[in-house]
Amino acid sequence: LYFCFPQMSDHDCQDPPEYWTIHGLWPDKAEECNRTWHFNVTEIKDLMSDMRRYWPDVLHSSLNRTQFWKHEWEKHGTCAATLPVLNSQKKYFGKALELYQHVDLNSCLLKAGIKPSSSYYQMTAIKEALTRFYGVTPKIQCLPPEEGEKAQTIGQIEFCFTKELQLRNCTALKDDSDPMQAHLKLGTEELSVCSDTLPTYYPSQVQ
Repeated sequence: LYFCFPQMSDHDCQDPPEYWTIHGLWPDKAEECNRTWHFNVTEIKDLMSDMRRYWPDVLHSSLNRTQFWKHEWEKHGTCAATLPVLNSQKKYFGKALELYQHVDLNSCLLKAGIKPSSSYYQMTAIKEALTRFYGVTPKIQCLPPEEGEKAQTIGQIEFCFTKELQLRNCTALKDDSDPMQAHLKLGTEELSVCSDTLPTYYPSQVQ
């Protein structure tokens, strides 16, 4: 499960939400498992208010807000559907929303005293707080320092689950061919696993 911090980009992003939102629910080592199983937005009509609130497309224009969901379903959902609990579009999106609410990242970070700030955090302190709260280690991704800057910027927090959808540690093996380890491009910038040694900026807004 990915939570995309929306302030990472001001692409066509109008009034981005001031909270962490969902990027996707991604099975390991599989993509585009059934190209004939096309996205049908009417199947998730009951979820629409939660989808718009918690799973917005924060990088692209909201004119066609279903494009992001279509991409996530066709690339990842069609693979997740091998699990009975995720074997329809409504189940896939509904379960991701349920996991998002269960993890409750926004409230956890606040309780741990980690909030947007103009001063820097230590990445190890953020990791320790999350591990203490959840009992597992998530994978935190950052934008590397810009030229002349010393701090990385927190970008995404990825939680890993077993096939039974229980939280587990995220293990980032150096030579893993797992597509989950692939870098995510945000416009012209790339997110990658955060450095434990660089100071870390958690912005409220990136200009």
